[in-house]
Amino acid sequence: MTSPPQIPHPRSQARNAQPAETSVTHGSAPLRLLVIEDDASDAQLIKAAVADSGTSIEIHWARGLEQATELLGAPPHGARRGRPRSTEFSCVLLDLAAPADLPHPSDASDGLEGLHELLRRAPHTAVVVLTDAAGAELGAAAVAAGAQDFLIKHETDGPLLARALRYAVERKRADESQRRLVEAELRGQENARLQRHLLPTPLLDGAGLSFTRRYRPGRRRALLGGDFYDAVRTDDGTVHVVIGDVCGHGPDEAALGVALRIAWRTLVFAGLTGEELLTTLQHVLEHERRSDEIFATLCMLVIEPGGSSGDLSSLGTCERARLYLAGHPAPLLLGRNHEPLTLPADLAGPALGLLPCHDGGAAWPAHELELHPGWRLLLYTDGLIEGRVGAGSRRLGQDGLADLIGDHQAAGLTRGRLVDSAIAEVEELNGGALTDDVAVLLLERNPVQLILG
Repeated sequence: MTSPPQIPHPRSQARNAQPAETSVTHGSAPLRLLVIEDDASDAQLIKAAVADSGTSIEIHWARGLEQATELLGAPPHGARRGRPRSTEFSCVLLDLAAPADLPHPSDASDGLEGLHELLRRAPHTAVVVLTDAAGAELGAAAVAAGAQDFLIKHETDGPLLARALRYAVERKRADESQRRLVEAELRGQENARLQRHLLPTPLLDGAGLSFTRRYRPGRRRALLGGDFYDAVRTDDGTVHVVIGDVCGHGPDEAALGVALRIAWRTLVFAGLTGEELLTTLQHVLEHERRSDEIFATLCMLVIEPGGSSGDLSSLGTCERARLYLAGHPAPLLLGRNHEPLTLPADLAGPALGLLPCHDGGAAWPAHELELHPGWRLLLYTDGLIEGRVGAGSRRLGQDGLADLIGDHQAAGLTRGRLVDSAIAEVEELNGGALTDDVAVLLLERNPVQLILG
């Protein structure tokens, strides 16, 4: 069969990287069109329609899918070495009567085997198909199979061709945007499920404690930040509580916080506690962090068994506890007189990861506590106290938080309402949402039943 008029052979085109034919309209970038056609008369019709379209269309030619694939993978004319390759054509015009040159057609009965293969090889390129006058149903089937539009030979003039090509390009662009949006939503849902499952479920059955927790990452659209917390009761009746903060706010810090929390729970159930546990946890941090500058603050509370049985005989019993601080704000002890007390921090040690354990500088001695009946402890990360107060540079601080909590207690707020109202006022004082991660735990002696708020 003779070659289509005035259109170079595809192999010479691929060598020279020259467009086959261009109808130029000054002031606009040409629409790059790849035509898959082996019939000379049909090629002449396409050329005449392009000349009559009044639109800038740059035609590239291929006789079949194999040659089309070569052109789809070739850099465009004028691309310089070393620059990103923009190989996609604006649109492909496929004659369904052109040979599909497939050694093993997947479905030769529907006449669309060439289209199926083209969509597989160029899934992100707009496709318009050509049919003869009797192939309108085949054209509709092609659109249903994934083409953006179909045209009928000998009934297609220049304006109709240009309009169909532009429509196909815009429809494909919209389809691609919708596809990316759906993929992003699915990834977001998967990430949310993953992050939600990485948040801990406290194991406090039989402890006779109420446990209220609030967790707000500083990163937008995130459920997990660098803050972490956990609470477990071991077989001997001891209650262990931890809250910590990995410096930074990104996904790496969130992952490290999860690793530290899981390691902490594992070490507790393995029988470690006190400085031995914190030393081991620092080794975990040193191996898991991405740089030597990463550190984590931590507050750990160990409540000894005694008044935690829930029996009436234990209601007036004081409890003993040990407090360990590693560069972390000390908890608030909430009294019945609505005057919260910040627990002493004079025995606090350095944050995990700041000093090597072997030089003796990294030590975390215990502060012994006596918890009177009806005690309540508020543990939190520094995101809650580093918010601004007013338009100046003054921060809320621990004293400001203690006053704020006391006011809310005096107003009769307890448990979840107390924590929520306190966070809301901190944000109001800050003039907006807090940028740092925030974790808050309210642990209370409740001899009747465990409450997770």
